[in-house]
Amino acid sequence: MIAIPSGFSPEEYLSLEHDNTVRHEYQRGLVYAMAGGSDDHDELSLNLIELLREKVRDSGCSVRSGNVKVNYADEFFYYPDAFVTCDPRDRSDRYVKRYPKLIAEVLSPSTKKFDCTDKFEDYRQLESLEEYVLISQDEMRVECRRRVKDGSGERWETVVYGAGDRVMLQSIELEVASAELYRGVSFRR
Repeated sequence: MIAIPSGFSPEEYLSLEHDNTVRHEYQRGLVYAMAGGSDDHDELSLNLIELLREKVRDSGCSVRSGNVKVNYADEFFYYPDAFVTCDPRDRSDRYVKRYPKLIAEVLSPSTKKFDCTDKFEDYRQLESLEEYVLISQDEMRVECRRRVKDGSGERWETVVYGAGDRVMLQSIELEVASAELYRGVSFRR
């Protein structure tokens, strides 16, 4: 990811994004052009979206792909590969959602570190977020980070699933074989 050199206000970013054919993400004044993805990245995203849509179709929740932004307090605007929102407040804006309960990113070599660290720290600010899912395209590996609230406060737990496992997305009560999520993925580099 390469930042466009300048300090953008959220309003300037949204104006740029509305009139541009290339998507960009925004983080505290910096604007980053989105990198292209591989066919395995696309296959994983589409498989996940199909599974999510089938699960939440009649529940009042909606699934969005990497074409809709997630935002928090004008701190960031990101395009997750997939996310689920069930909050009625997210119905008022067609382009930006602020209350997702599940966010998933398919990891790419150029964004993996950012997705696992800084982006996760940003997403954690979303009070509605219950689960953050990181999906490897190089091996059958799905990492689910879950918000846990109990008597001692709040923390995040991580569960990693591999080949032969059943992946549990607790936030929407979806259990799926890892092989189903990875169907059609070649693992080419």
